[in-house]
Amino acid sequence: MHTLMIILLVIDCIALITVVLLQEGKSNGLSGAISGGAEQLFGKQKQRGIDLFLHRLTIVLSVIFFLLMLGISYFGV
Repeated sequence: MHTLMIILLVIDCIALITVVLLQEGKSNGLSGAISGGAEQLFGKQKQRGIDLFLHRLTIVLSVIFFLLMLGISYFGV
């Protein structure tokens, strides 16, 4: 059981890293946030297509990550 959870955790971590790296940047880093990119942070953002899918997949994979970590720590290693 423990080995299965560790394997699932590694697969989830690799998938989560890949999905995060595939996402497009929302601003030009810190300089974009200072020079007006912060308006996009609080404004309405309409995501469509692959951006919306990657955003939702990131949320799902991160929830799975935390559940696996809680499960591993609960069963004690």
